[in-house]
Amino acid sequence: MTQTTDIPAQMDQIGRAARDAAAELAFAPADAKAHALQAAAEAITASTDAIIAANALDLDYGRDKGLSPAMMDRLLLDAPRIQAIAAGLRAVAAQDDPVGRVLAEWDRPNGLHIRRVATPLGVVGVIYESRPNVTADAGALCLKAGNAVILRGGSESFHSSTAIHACLVEGLRAAGLPETAIQLVPTRDRAAVSAMLGMTEWIDVIVPRGGKGLVGLVQREARVPVFAHLEGIVHIYVDAQADPELARRVVLNAKTRRTGICGAAECLLIHRDVAATLGADLVRDLLAAGVEVRVDADLQHISGTVPATDDDWGCEYLDSIIAARVMDDIDAAIAHIRRYGSNHTDCILTEDTQAVARFFERLDSAILMHNSSTQFADGGEFGMGAEIGIATGKMHARGPVGAEQLTSFKYLVTSAGAVRA
Repeated sequence: MTQTTDIPAQMDQIGRAARDAAAELAFAPADAKAHALQAAAEAITASTDAIIAANALDLDYGRDKGLSPAMMDRLLLDAPRIQAIAAGLRAVAAQDDPVGRVLAEWDRPNGLHIRRVATPLGVVGVIYESRPNVTADAGALCLKAGNAVILRGGSESFHSSTAIHACLVEGLRAAGLPETAIQLVPTRDRAAVSAMLGMTEWIDVIVPRGGKGLVGLVQREARVPVFAHLEGIVHIYVDAQADPELARRVVLNAKTRRTGICGAAECLLIHRDVAATLGADLVRDLLAAGVEVRVDADLQHISGTVPATDDDWGCEYLDSIIAARVMDDIDAAIAHIRRYGSNHTDCILTEDTQAVARFFERLDSAILMHNSSTQFADGGEFGMGAEIGIATGKMHARGPVGAEQLTSFKYLVTSAGAVRA
């Protein structure tokens, strides 16, 4: 891969190659796609040292850019994380092939027999920021669904993504599939992003995965349809009937396991009836774990907290920071989430089944959880092997986008010579 100044010509060449590859992948045998992913997983494992060396260059670049500790954690690849990437490829390989599934089948009085059958989308463009594992996840899921994919990773993860991409291409080669089925844009130049957003001739859908700035740019400027992966302004509402031990365990995990992922809790809402007891314990737990807790007036008596400002409601920190606020009741919590949330993931902690039903019924986030850490908002944890992102829109795909969500459908119609009167 080489850098080039003629970005439009380079992107046109990449798009044309992707379209040609997609035509072959549309009818590629399921076992060939699975073989490619298994071989790619083996290549990832064998290339662990090389990937770590490439990642070291990216970490140096990130430090020079002044990335936060949470962003550096998103960028970091070590041996366990590389093995997790390989495991994700194997998990996707082992899934049932989504292409060719009969989604519905029926007969009509006019003599027609109709089947609605899953088909690939075609060419998927994925634009993402600092997480290099997205290179493998997106490449694997698109291939499984019979799609060609054009990957444009973040500048911070350029070397890591390049090393991972080489393993994916090795897998394609081993399976006899087009090596251009998974392409990585070989430049940090942002002009490549602008070019992708206008490639209506070659790209069928764009998936942006990153912060609010990236997703907003894509939504404003794309001429290609978009599966939006918006910021994760994740709320946890602690109800009056929450189990204290469960709540303390879940809240701490939801915030601190990994602060830089989109499923990390960003706002803690506490029912007024338990604010002085369980609520105070939750705040102190977070403080003890090194989290900065920005609180409303009702919680400012707790030593070590920081007064919240209006900007803290509806903020995705992706860092060791959380906002906390006291709510009069569940309806106030629901209203707060409707106003400040991003329709990504929200959670209720309670033993009251009626409260759970109300929370699930009256909120429309892509993922709603009960008594569960929001860190589970992940396609791998949902059994999809991996995810290309969490779609927060309402058209076509919603929630974790796996291989099944990367298909469309067509109608296959047969008859015994039926003619229309």
